[in-house]
Amino acid sequence: MTATAELPMKITRQAPISTWYRVGGRADCLASPSTTEQLVQLFGEGQSVRVLGEGANLLVKDEGVDGIVVSLKQGDFAAVSIDPATHFVIAGAGVDLRRLITFTTKQGLAGLEVLGGIPATVGGAVRMNAGGSFGQICQSIASVTTIDPDGYEREFDAQAIDFGYRCSGLEQHIITRVAFALTPDDPTVVRNRLRECMDYKKRTQPMGERSAGCTFKNPLLLENIADIGAAGARVSAGKLIDRAKCKGLSVGAATVSEHHANFLTTQAGATASDLIELMTCVEQRVFDRFGVKLDREVVVWGRSL
Repeated sequence: MTATAELPMKITRQAPISTWYRVGGRADCLASPSTTEQLVQLFGEGQSVRVLGEGANLLVKDEGVDGIVVSLKQGDFAAVSIDPATHFVIAGAGVDLRRLITFTTKQGLAGLEVLGGIPATVGGAVRMNAGGSFGQICQSIASVTTIDPDGYEREFDAQAIDFGYRCSGLEQHIITRVAFALTPDDPTVVRNRLRECMDYKKRTQPMGERSAGCTFKNPLLLENIADIGAAGARVSAGKLIDRAKCKGLSVGAATVSEHHANFLTTQAGATASDLIELMTCVEQRVFDRFGVKLDREVVVWGRSL
């Protein structure tokens, strides 16, 4: 897994945007830079710049998006290497997280296997501090390199990054490269931990359905709720949605999963509008039942107002 030769930057007009929901509109402009220098050029276009990762945590409105959508799945952004001096694993932002986990597991490097089953690019996973029951990606990061909102390259040590629950403080930056500090371990032991994580997800999540994973963040309770949790506790959004009797609720061809209430799934014929209406309905039911306001984990793109 190494860098490829520099490629010319490809620009596509009216490009389809691939998401796990398999619905939504197109990008007016999709740019595919292969180097940081090409990426920085896009900041001089006077348009908004958004990065498309794996599309696993994204919903694009039916009317599509304006500005420039950037794909970082090529060139330097798709490279993986091991620094011989620090032994850090260096991964471009466009590297598929699942491929990186397979690579590090085979190398007997522990830390990322706790993220098994999370569909994301490295950049997207770091931006939202992806994680689950077994751990978060921030626990393995040494440093992150970004392009800041003004188009300048910056590098942050992990200790300087404001990681939190599903956030990193880097939301206004474009992540280009990540250095991971992993721990040498027996490859068989690492592989067994990865298998444990994957088995858990298969048991508890509708992994075979068209979904963007968890729709809502697990909220912090402002007051005690019987059989749910105490004030100040972070509780399962899925549990709240289930208790609000939302499982099986549908709008058009979008449905709240019967398997896991925090997953919204789509069938053929679904639209982004179906999903947005269903999200709004779930939010209202949970608020009416428990007084809890759910925040969306799924990112929604649309046109600028």
